[in-house]
Amino acid sequence: MKLHCLRLLPLALSLLVACGKPSVPPPVVVAPAPAKKGTIGVTLLTLQNPFFKVIGDSITAEAAKHGYDTIVLSADTDVARQANHVKDFIVKKCVAIVLSPCESRSIVPVIQEANAAGIPVLTVDIPCNEPGVKLLTQVATDNFGGGKEAGQAMIEALGAAGGKVAILHFKQAESCRLRVKGFREVIDAHNAKADAKINMVMELDGGGAKDVGYKAAEDALQAHGDLRGVFAINDPSALGARAAIEKAGKTAQIVIVGFDGQPEGKQAIKDGKIYADPIQFPDKMGIEIVRAIVKHSKGEDVPKELLIPTSLYRKADAMKDAELK
Repeated sequence: MKLHCLRLLPLALSLLVACGKPSVPPPVVVAPAPAKKGTIGVTLLTLQNPFFKVIGDSITAEAAKHGYDTIVLSADTDVARQANHVKDFIVKKCVAIVLSPCESRSIVPVIQEANAAGIPVLTVDIPCNEPGVKLLTQVATDNFGGGKEAGQAMIEALGAAGGKVAILHFKQAESCRLRVKGFREVIDAHNAKADAKINMVMELDGGGAKDVGYKAAEDALQAHGDLRGVFAINDPSALGARAAIEKAGKTAQIVIVGFDGQPEGKQAIKDGKIYADPIQFPDKMGIEIVRAIVKHSKGEDVPKELLIPTSLYRKADAMKDAELK
């Protein structure tokens, strides 16, 4: 028995040593970065608006996955600056140019320059439906449909009493013209059969910005002290209008319907400062823009237009939104 145990001792010791050996991890396999395919030039309406910042960031992130570099610039709502951006992209021989036009008509000549240079041009958020330009595709929110949702929200908010409504516009952007067109269409259809009408008494330039929206709402309140509603074409101008309404002490009288669904706008909906927003999906826009460029580079067909539907976002949605305070 003693001899048998002694024979087993070396085996036990060898197992103990083996168990104590550090294991060698398998080699880490790093996927090679995509081969560089060139640079995409992007000029957006304004990066001061968080909505366009999300578009720019989404384009950059998605493009990197496919081997493209990006240059993302802010036109700051200046057509001349945006035209210079496009000219510079042409000189740099960008493989594609993406823009959200500051003014669709005025940007036509420089798009034609890019066409002549053989560079694919795409629009994002703001379309350019002018004659004489060649666009690979246009990716945007269904702004007309979103405007109709905003109209339904205003009817819902005002109820059976109806009342006077002011529109804070940004006419130089075709996307905003489509929003207002959809809004007016729904309100007109409502008025054709409603006892209490919703009267669109003023259409003012809200600038798509808080400060301009504030001033426009002040002017509307001075002209119509009994105003009951404001439709603003984006969240910044809606928030500016809210500040003017608060200053006038008329928050219980006037409801606001915005557009966008930016975090600040969603928070205002949760806080009861804005009634509702047709929300957009700027991250999807950026991704779809890059997918279109990739498809084109492979010789695949690209649809001439891709519209992304909005979704009406009310307080009940905001209360369930984990991203809000």
